[in-house]
Amino acid sequence: MAIGSTIHTFTVQLSDVDRGVYDELQLRVARHPSETAPYMLTRVLAYCLEYEEGIGFSEGVAATDEPAVMVKDMTGALVAWIEVGAPDAARLHTGSMKAERVAVYTHRDPGKVAAPWAGKRIHRADEVLLHSFDSGFIERLAEGIERRSTATLTRTDGRVYLDLNDVSGESDIHTRSAAG
Repeated sequence: MAIGSTIHTFTVQLSDVDRGVYDELQLRVARHPSETAPYMLTRVLAYCLEYEEGIGFSEGVAATDEPAVMVKDMTGALVAWIEVGAPDAARLHTGSMKAERVAVYTHRDPGKVAAPWAGKRIHRADEVLLHSFDSGFIERLAEGIERRSTATLTRTDGRVYLDLNDVSGESDIHTRSAAG
């Protein structure tokens, strides 16, 4: 019998000063056995930093035709395709064809994530944004993830401050386009 996903719950006090978004989020996140803690934390951060009406998680690593996080409008149309980690150019091309907006959040070296995209076909590549964090930020905070986690997340002036289960960290949010 295959090992199933582990459910994690996050209570997040979100203060996104840059976008004027303030809310308390109750998130249930299914962590697949092959999913690392840094990847899962990056997925949670992507959700929070992109938070708006209609946002939701896909089925995670098991969803081959959906992004990690997506935003749909009231009609069910896909508005935002939000990838996590190091997606290939074909996924970004597909996402850019299906949604108005595409973003990638990574806990990895952004140069190494973007390098395989060079010369590949990505629809509206200059509008696809790659977001990353300071080296070690995600990894250090991911060590504090528990089955039930509480977090305070603040974004202001392009900088993120995260307190996760009494472990604190801060990082700039580095952004570049998939076009380079």
